[in-house]
Amino acid sequence: MPRLGFGVWRLPDQDAPEVVGAAIKAGYRHIDTAQGYDNEEGVGRAVREAEVSREELFITSKERTRDQGYDSTFRSLEGSLQRLGLDYLDLFLIHWPVPEHDRYAETWRALVELRAQGRVRSIGVSNFLPTHFDRLIGETGVVPAVNQVELHPRYQQRDLRDWHAAHGIVTESYSPLGGEGAAVLRDPVVTDIAARLGRTPAQVVIRWHLQQDLVVLPKTANPARVAENLAVWDFTLSPEDMTRLQSLDRPDGKTLPQPEEMNTLF
Repeated sequence: MPRLGFGVWRLPDQDAPEVVGAAIKAGYRHIDTAQGYDNEEGVGRAVREAEVSREELFITSKERTRDQGYDSTFRSLEGSLQRLGLDYLDLFLIHWPVPEHDRYAETWRALVELRAQGRVRSIGVSNFLPTHFDRLIGETGVVPAVNQVELHPRYQQRDLRDWHAAHGIVTESYSPLGGEGAAVLRDPVVTDIAARLGRTPAQVVIRWHLQQDLVVLPKTANPARVAENLAVWDFTLSPEDMTRLQSLDRPDGKTLPQPEEMNTLF
């Protein structure tokens, strides 16, 4: 899985072919969508029209919460593949645990079977906590490859990341630039480091993720920033820079609901 991907949350389906196409042209090889984003058709068109082979691309989608359940998950994946126009997904995730509805464990069993069938190459989850993992692993013996969670300098989730590392789970950062409004990019610590290095605040924050071995999914609909956000491989943040950025962590830094609070079927 490429460590720097392109996120498409809130990207309108009609805009996806152009924006995702530009991302692939700029060099992105990892595209992250979801059934709940309602843009799989546009993403699929960009993938099919790309001037690179399907095998060069890593495509992720996530199951809608209302589709959770053993039998319904098989139908749900087929819907994604049909909308995307693909024969398989590189990664398929359970989007939220929605514990109130208690379907995530049987959904996980279905994902394990779909991986065995070759319909998906890898399986994981999003917004899960250790208590949810304990149940999945306890009932199936299969550890999710990935947990995709909100993670940025103001919400660093260090305890959860340590738990992932102890269990061989990849931590993938969504909303990596600070969520709605990207307030992190205006933080004086970030802007100071960016000015000194001659980089954009977004490049500094993306580099912060990469230097911690996180998989990072910045999202932008601005064509100029598509390539800009990818240009982060030719500089390094110093230990002092990393320490300053670590200091931005806040108990109230999360911008989206906590996993236990999200019980909406969408």
